[in-house]
Formats: sequence, structure tokens, C-alpha cells
Amino acid sequence: MRKIDRYVMNTVGGAIFLVMLVVLSLDLIFAFIAELDDARNDYQMLQALFYVLMTLPRRIYDYLPLGAFMGCLVGLGAMASSSELTVIRAAGVSLKRIVWSAMKPALVVVLIGVLIGEYVAPPAERMAQSRKAIAQGAGENVASASGIWHREGEVFMHLNAVQPNGVLHGISLFRFDDERWLVSVTFAERAIYQGDDWLLKNVTTTNLSEDGNTQKKYRALRWKTGLSPDVLSVLIVKPEDLSISGLYTYASYLGEQGLNAANYWLAFWKKVLMPLGTAVMVLVAISFVFGPLRSVTMGFRVFTGLIVGLLFKYMQDLLGPMSVVFGFNPVVAILLPIAISAVVGTVLMRRAG
Repeated sequence: MRKIDRYVMNTVGGAIFLVMLVVLSLDLIFAFIAELDDARNDYQMLQALFYVLMTLPRRIYDYLPLGAFMGCLVGLGAMASSSELTVIRAAGVSLKRIVWSAMKPALVVVLIGVLIGEYVAPPAERMAQSRKAIAQGAGENVASASGIWHREGEVFMHLNAVQPNGVLHGISLFRFDDERWLVSVTFAERAIYQGDDWLLKNVTTTNLSEDGNTQKKYRALRWKTGLSPDVLSVLIVKPEDLSISGLYTYASYLGEQGLNAANYWLAFWKKVLMPLGTAVMVLVAISFVFGPLRSVTMGFRVFTGLIVGLLFKYMQDLLGPMSVVFGFNPVVAILLPIAISAVVGTVLMRRAG
């Protein structure tokens, strides 16, 4: 029996690895081609290649659920097509044992995904984004098309690039009064964190009033703000690319500032429930092999898997923004597709058993 367990595990694990290899290879090629469109200043082909490679951990994390789902579908489907599953069941191996053997590689994938998403992908993504922005000339424009926006009280700020070591490039500060009139604009080429505040370098401040505008230049200027390198390290990447702990930290910070943190709480719960969603999708894949897709061709099996995987993703992508717009709990938006998939997988498995 142990040999059968290992055979099923190796077959499914190998299929997951193959699916991930194909998907990631295609994604990296298309990503590199897309990055070449952004080439300017010092950001050329080699820098674009480095950027794509630095974002590889994030891409692996994004595709692991699909890889686990498609890998189980392809691996067990191949065994079903060659009648190996029929022989295994005829040998007295229960359906539950086969399911558990197929689940083990998927659980390993889930564990790898959690570790990559928490400890590897976020710092690599931060480094990739900051290096790209600096290479494109982050300190040249008042507010570049890229970069990040943030609000603190009556000040709206734009940062062209944020380095993980506490250095900012291209800082624009727009200060408004109580009546929402713009009263001053400040631009600094760089800012260095000093422990309690930031030291702005090469600063230009323009004060706006009814009597006219005045401009002052400073070689250095102190800037007090609640932003720290830890908070900024969360801010420079998209919510879905942050770690679970980073999402919780920044969402709490936004709440303290009285700002809307719905997008970050949505991404937080999506990451927390990702292992459960992956396990349920693997269950659906296994139920398909033992149910309606038991005797179809491999091409049709792969096509069906892609359709089901995309439906699951689109349901979460649709319900997630709806929870932000209409204000209902983001946990519901993430759990509903998982619950529907779990019901479908359970029903099909019972029929197969």
C-alpha cells in the first residue's frame, strides 16, 4: 500500500511541478516583453530582466493554487486514462486513501506558498519596485506617473521611489487648509530617515496665497510624519503582494489615521484563507477525475480545469471589490466561492464513492 501511496504522490507532485514550470515560463516571457515597453533612462534590457527575476517569488505565490489544482487534475487524469486508478481501486485501496495520497503534494504546495508569500515575495517585490523606479529617474520629476500616493491629515504626499533601507526619492507634499484649498507644494529630491523624522535634501517649497506665490529653496529640511520605513515598506507594493503581518500592520495604521483600509483587509483575508481555498480546489479536481471527467481526453480535462479555475478566480475578483464598494465583510467575499467549490467537490465525491 505504501508503494501505491508513493506512486500517487509522485505522479501528482510531478504534474504540479510540470504545470508550474509551463505557466511560470510563459508568464516570465510575457512579463519581460511588457517591461521592455517601460525602458527609459537607466532602465534598459538588463534592468528589466533583473526586475522580472526579482518578481519571480511573487509570481510563484500567485500561481501555486492554480498549479496545485491543475496538477491534481492532470496527474490523476493521466492515471485514470491509463486505467491505473481502476486497478488501484480493484486492489482494495479505498477512495479516501487515494484522495489523501493526492492531497499530500498539494498540502506541501500550500505550505511552500505560505512561506514564500510571508517571507520571500514581499521583500523581493519591494526591492524590485524601488530599483525600477530609481533606474527610471525617480528624483527628476515633481510627481512621476509611477510611485505611490499617501494621505496624512491635510497633507497628500507622492513618493516616486522608496528604498528598503529608509531612503526616499522624489518626494512631493501637497498641503491643504480646512477649506480644501491648496496652500503649499514641497518637492525634495531625496529623504533620509533619522530615527524620529526625515531629513529632506534639495527642497523646493512653493507657498500659495491670494497675494501671490512665493518660492523658497533649502539644501536640507526636517520633515515630521507618522510614516516610518516599516510602514513605507508595506506601502510601496500592492496589497495582494504584501505579507499577512504587513497587511495587518498597515491596515491598523490606516484605521488609526481615520482612512479607508478596506482593500488591505480584503487582501489580508484573501491570504489568510488561501490555504483553505487551495485545498478545496484540489478536492474539486480530484472529484472531477473520479466523477464527470473520468473517461475524457487529457485535452478536455485541461480545458475544463482552466475554466473552473478561472471561474473560481473571477468570483473572488468580483466579490472582493463588491465588499469594498458596498461595505459588507470581506471574509464573506472570500469564503463564498470556497464554500460553493467545497459543496460541488463533496457532492461529486459522494457520487463517485
